[in-house]
Amino acid sequence: MKTRSWIVLIAALLLVSLGAAALLYYGKTPGDRAEIYSGGTLAATVDLGKDQVFTVASPDGGSNTVTVRQGKIAVTQASCPDQWCVRQGFHNRGGDIVCLPNRLVITFPSGDSDVDGIIK
Repeated sequence: MKTRSWIVLIAALLLVSLGAAALLYYGKTPGDRAEIYSGGTLAATVDLGKDQVFTVASPDGGSNTVTVRQGKIAVTQASCPDQWCVRQGFHNRGGDIVCLPNRLVITFPSGDSDVDGIIK
């Protein structure tokens, strides 16, 4: 009977350890911040936990309005003619938001995602 008690105790400790490891690994929120580059230079690092709206000016005179809402970020208005960056919508990880005419790139450095990109 003692052997069975030890097996149950070891199994319980193993389950608790696996549960704690899963919480530590999956409890992280990838994409909790975003880096905004304008003209190849880091313009801002944004906390996705704070809702905000701001404008990023490009070196060529264009501008993009960036909105952070509910942990996600998007370009909501742009001076570029094709508006591709606006149509990309809100992201929080797994792909960059790019506005080529205004030379704006939004990346998610803290996300350890296996996703190389997202196509919509």
